[in-house]
Amino acid sequence: MKLWLKRTLLGVFGAGVLFSGLSACSSRQHGWGHGGAGDHVQHQAKMIDYAGKKLDLNDAQKQRLNVLAGKLQEQRAALMGASKDPRAELQALVASDKLDKTKAQALIEEKTGAIRSKSPEVLAAAADFFDNLNPAQQQQIRDLMNHRRRWGG
Repeated sequence: MKLWLKRTLLGVFGAGVLFSGLSACSSRQHGWGHGGAGDHVQHQAKMIDYAGKKLDLNDAQKQRLNVLAGKLQEQRAALMGASKDPRAELQALVASDKLDKTKAQALIEEKTGAIRSKSPEVLAAAADFFDNLNPAQQQQIRDLMNHRRRWGG
C-alpha cells in the first residue's frame, strides 16, 4: 500500500477514535450509559427483545445476539480504559495554547490497541450471529442499514 494512503487511513482512523471518544464522553445526563451496571443490563435485554421481535429470532439466534452484545460491551469498556473521566482527559490535551501531541499520540495508541485487541472477538460474534440468520432476516438487516444511511441516521 502506498505510504500516503497508509498515512491518510491512519489519520482518518485516529480522528475517528478521537471523535468517538469525545462523543462517548459527552455531558448528557440522560439516556443509556449513565446509570449503573443494572441499567446497562436492562437496556441490553430490551434491545435484544426488540431485535428478536423485529427480526423474528429464534432462541439460538437471540443467544448469539446476546453474545455479540456482550462482546461489544467488552470492547467499549476496553476503549474507555482505566480513565475515570475521559472527557477531562481529552480537555487536558487542549488546555494550553498548544496541543499536547505526546499525550494525544499516547491516547490514540491506547484506544487503537483496545480496538485491535477486542475486534477479533467482536467480529467473530458478529459473523456467528449474521451467518446464522436466514436469508430473509439478513435482508431485513441490509434494508435497515440502507434506510438509516439514506436518512442520515
